[in-house]
Amino acid sequence: MEPVYKKLRRFNLLMGGLHLIQGVGMILLATSVIQKIAEFSPTITHFYLTYNTETQSLETASRALFQLPFGVLAGVFLLLSALAHALISIPNKLNAVYNRDLEKGINKFRWFEYALSSSVMIVLIATLFGIYDIASLILIFIVNASMNMFGLVMEQLNAGREDGKVNWGPFVWGAFAGIAPWAAILLYMFGTGNFGEVPWFVWAIVCTYFVMFNTFPVNMILQYKKVGKWKDYLYGERTYIVLSLVAKSILAWLVLFGAMQP
Repeated sequence: MEPVYKKLRRFNLLMGGLHLIQGVGMILLATSVIQKIAEFSPTITHFYLTYNTETQSLETASRALFQLPFGVLAGVFLLLSALAHALISIPNKLNAVYNRDLEKGINKFRWFEYALSSSVMIVLIATLFGIYDIASLILIFIVNASMNMFGLVMEQLNAGREDGKVNWGPFVWGAFAGIAPWAAILLYMFGTGNFGEVPWFVWAIVCTYFVMFNTFPVNMILQYKKVGKWKDYLYGERTYIVLSLVAKSILAWLVLFGAMQP
């Protein structure tokens, strides 16, 4: 198996490098090349209750907290993936831990990285559709991160099971948690109640986002159903790595240029 793991190590290094190049390039575009992206920095607000002494009632108030560095965070999304690939490839000790976990059917590094990077992405998508409330964005981030950690629990519960049965509980609950951010996004998207007023590109963007996000759970299903080449856990791992590059690249660039849409 050692030659296989050496190839996987080189593959991770290559993919990490491609993430790094894109992430750095994206930050340069967003900060100094494309002015419209640099100017798109939504104001994140904080809503709270205040007591009005004149009316003797509680009223909703708000204050601006900060400007979200949208373009920079789109690049950070890819840089987090590059960092994860570097951590499991460059230090020998971490690479050894990575290989040992793969033999058990587990990759902790993947799920921790997804919990961070995909949660950054879903927050950016949410802001594109008008969710600027800090409380809502924190909840979206944490729920999405929790969804990914269910993926880790799925692997931990099913690793090394001799009866061959799969415990799908964590997958089901993770999918349930994953619906919440999209429900919030769709509520904002259809806020007018008139679907005809939603521009075509909004439909295209949200559908692409949703499909790209859901390629990862499809890979997990194929892996645990042992469909074809997915009988080999390492085949599923390589598929995750390819998805990490392809799906995340499409998402990141779509989000970045989504900032240029009216």
